[in-house]
Amino acid sequence: MNQSQDDPAAARHNSLPSLHDVHSINSAELMARIESYEGREKKGISDVRRTFCLFVTFDLLFVTLLWIIELNVNGGIAASLEKEVLHYDYHISFFDIFLLSVFRFSVLILAYAACLLHHWWAVAFTTAVTSVFLLVKVILSKLFSQGAFGYVLPIISFILPWIETWFMDFKVLPQEAEERNRLLMVQDASERAVLLHHGQSSDGQFYSPPESEAGSEEEDESPEEKEDSPKPTA
Repeated sequence: MNQSQDDPAAARHNSLPSLHDVHSINSAELMARIESYEGREKKGISDVRRTFCLFVTFDLLFVTLLWIIELNVNGGIAASLEKEVLHYDYHISFFDIFLLSVFRFSVLILAYAACLLHHWWAVAFTTAVTSVFLLVKVILSKLFSQGAFGYVLPIISFILPWIETWFMDFKVLPQEAEERNRLLMVQDASERAVLLHHGQSSDGQFYSPPESEAGSEEEDESPEEKEDSPKPTA
């Protein structure tokens, strides 16, 4: 019967992971988290920011689609383009609403996809410009006489920028800030774990031997030396 079976306490001790194994597991988990966060940073754009850019693209395409439908309804695309673009009239034309969507798309994609801006000022600027322009156009123009599109295009163009502002301010920026804070916390924890591991290794490598007790020389004498020593006479 081996020693581990004779001593249950020793068997339990051998079955438990050592401190070095636990530290290795924790270090591996920390490094895996750091690599995952760094991998997200290397992608250049987060998933939530990519969703925002897709919605900005949807804004442009949706307004363009509505404008093309409006051109086709009012006498054909070619004749309507000549009327609204070449003979532009601020009071009855929808061409400026289309240009407004192009303006939003250009500014937002440049700021949040190309430059990776971490601030809300760009989307706030495009939303403010869009809102002021549409309010003035609705008040001064004669869009309501152009049929249903005189209502639909201004309303859609007003709602979409405010959705973009809400999405950037309440979804994109907070989630990206949370991801950066998590990365900093994991890196800090990894650095502290490495320092702690080095400290434990140095404590285990450098130690002083125990001092010899008094009378140890007599105990260390071999039996042969004891036999050779003179015996006291009676």
